[in-house]
Amino acid sequence: MRPVAGEVLHFSEDPGITEFVPHVARTARVGPAYVWAVDAARAPDYWFPRNCPRVLAWTTPTSSPADTKTIIGPGCGSRVHAVEYSWLERIRTVRLYAYRLPANVFEPLIEPQPIEPISKPEPHAHVATVPVRPLAPPEPVGDLLALHEQAGIQLRALPELSGFWAAVTASSLGWSGIRLRNAAIWDPAIPR
Repeated sequence: MRPVAGEVLHFSEDPGITEFVPHVARTARVGPAYVWAVDAARAPDYWFPRNCPRVLAWTTPTSSPADTKTIIGPGCGSRVHAVEYSWLERIRTVRLYAYRLPANVFEPLIEPQPIEPISKPEPHAHVATVPVRPLAPPEPVGDLLALHEQAGIQLRALPELSGFWAAVTASSLGWSGIRLRNAAIWDPAIPR
């Protein structure tokens, strides 16, 4: 489930949204108000129940072979998503929907980079500052485990995420952590 040219996606467990209105996300430290969406590259980040904590890692042009082998594994593709065991049943049973939105009203959102970034920064989301209506009714996303398999993305279940998070963020891989505040077990010495 990815957008086609001219579209971005918004994933939701609510199949009844008729218009997306800009808002300040609960997890945002400051405004402005946005409508949030993702492009094809970041769509797999949201093949999860909304509140599911997850750590995502992928290879980039500057990823070292040692980091790739250690974190992703030899012969295991180029991407891994890690969740806690306690979320597997919810991942298997959630009813998730994808809303196709017009890409032309969105701008890429890129996190601030270090003074000398190692590689060209890529958007982690796309945002709009005006209300946006879906292009069509929402589509059921379907089997999230099958989506991962079909995309060649490892879905790794772990007892806790903090150790994996520490390894991933110290590596040369691309990475993201989503909803980590919902992790059942977390080492308080590791920032989320």
